[in-house]
Amino acid sequence: MTDLKIRRYEEDDDEVVKEIFTMGMMEQVPASFMHMLKQPLMQMLCVCLFCTLMATSKSFLLPVLAVMLLIAGARRMVSYLFNCYLDENMKRDMAKIRETYLTTPNSCFWVGEIDGRVVATVACLPAEKQPECLQLKRMSVRRSHRGQGIAKALCHTVAEFTRSRGYQGVILHTSVFATDAQYLYERVGYQKMRQFLNPLFARILNFSLIEYRLNVQP
Repeated sequence: MTDLKIRRYEEDDDEVVKEIFTMGMMEQVPASFMHMLKQPLMQMLCVCLFCTLMATSKSFLLPVLAVMLLIAGARRMVSYLFNCYLDENMKRDMAKIRETYLTTPNSCFWVGEIDGRVVATVACLPAEKQPECLQLKRMSVRRSHRGQGIAKALCHTVAEFTRSRGYQGVILHTSVFATDAQYLYERVGYQKMRQFLNPLFARILNFSLIEYRLNVQP
């Protein structure tokens, strides 16, 4: 693995940390969009629109253009939703990283650094609904540095921190279409606990989240 230094977040890291978080989130837009296209509701809308216009207009070009516009609109909607998510989190914990993650003994925010350049982030804090666990959050690695074992090292850092604080395990949530992330977590020992739909948009288009758990105590 590349010479990696994992250290606690510092104020000077703020800009690059937000950049890595933003890039990591927006990279999920294409996979999210493809997931949407595979949903029965979306496919039914496309078929119904095409058939209705084909029957009423007696034209082949108009239904094709209409379906293409519908798909383009769906793509813009996915991008809009991700941008809303980013804006919301930039105003919450990402706006006050030190206050959220570094002012209590049971939470932390780390950056992964190679040759003096921050290339990855991860954080954890007490899980709201499972008091015996910490929750892994804000895991992101620059695309240019993936496949080098950095994410695995960050997972181990969180696991060791959790064990040292006396917690029983680590939980995390990832999207159903983030297959690379799921593969990583399962490789380092996480077990899939449940899959749930949230929020309302997810209920309509099956945008579900998966909860994973890693037990760290013997």
